[in-house]
Amino acid sequence: MRQLFFKIVVVGLMVWATATAPEIAHAQDKTFVMKISLPTINDPSYQFAKNFAATVEKNSGGRIKPEIYPASQLGAIPRQIEGTQFGAIQCAIMPPEFFVGVDQRFEVLATPGLVDSVEHAHRLTTDPETQKLIYGLGADKGLHGVGLFLNGMSSVITKTPIRTLADFKGKKIRTLASKFQTEPINRLGATSVVMSLGDVLPALQQGTIDGAVGSVVVFTPMKFQDAAKYITETGQPPVFVVVEVSKKWYDTLPTDLQTVVDEGSKKELSKIHPVMVDLYNKARKGWTDDGGELIRLPPNDQASMMKTFSDTVVELAKSNPQLNEAYQIVRQGAERTQ
Repeated sequence: MRQLFFKIVVVGLMVWATATAPEIAHAQDKTFVMKISLPTINDPSYQFAKNFAATVEKNSGGRIKPEIYPASQLGAIPRQIEGTQFGAIQCAIMPPEFFVGVDQRFEVLATPGLVDSVEHAHRLTTDPETQKLIYGLGADKGLHGVGLFLNGMSSVITKTPIRTLADFKGKKIRTLASKFQTEPINRLGATSVVMSLGDVLPALQQGTIDGAVGSVVVFTPMKFQDAAKYITETGQPPVFVVVEVSKKWYDTLPTDLQTVVDEGSKKELSKIHPVMVDLYNKARKGWTDDGGELIRLPPNDQASMMKTFSDTVVELAKSNPQLNEAYQIVRQGAERTQ
């Protein structure tokens, strides 16, 4: 009887293996399209997207097929974010402030005065506690964070030059949808106008706005000098970028391909900073080569601006306990990486 029992078990296992083998093979052979969307082109974010796509395709043995859609080809930024949440887009690469509609805490990285240099900003992106916070935001709303890096430092591009702090008064300045950006600009005597990147150039050309907060690594390659030639290099806030994968799509991947996505991003994050620095320096040179002007505020004005920004951020953070908790994590990360 015992021998008969074992024979039955063996035969059953063989039948099960035969029946499931095609299914397993099919799972291993299946390819997954990975649409990568971003609002910019020819900047550090675009370079990261290309490197990330190449690594994922190679390390997956072609089972993941990335497609890159820069310059908002898949729609305005809110549509890109929604598409990523619901799985129509598999990856979005853009500043975290755009995700405030998903979770307000994304805006903490837009804090002016958080870092004091390009290198300090880069070190903050590698801080484990900061990464843990940012990667986890949106996890319950369809997002799986896999990356954080610096895209550049902020500047203000304007149609007429801003050479002193007083020159901000009365100007309409485009910002991102974060109170950490809108309110500091308002307190300089300007009026903040929330606007997606794709709308900024025509708005400058038409005179709807007088200027915009952004980075020279975006302004130069996207030919903003056709509409405005003055850039005041405030250096604040840093322009960070998050890499968000659709959790709905990610959860459909076999475990080995989930690892390919996670590790692929980690690998490329470790290499993007010197690329960013090179592109940043080239963008600054390209701006002046094309007839644009780079301006720095007088030291006293820069210090006064920084105090206004810092006081505003502290006040805003304290008004929201959950936001303040996130802000303190990032602020402490900035202190650790000083």
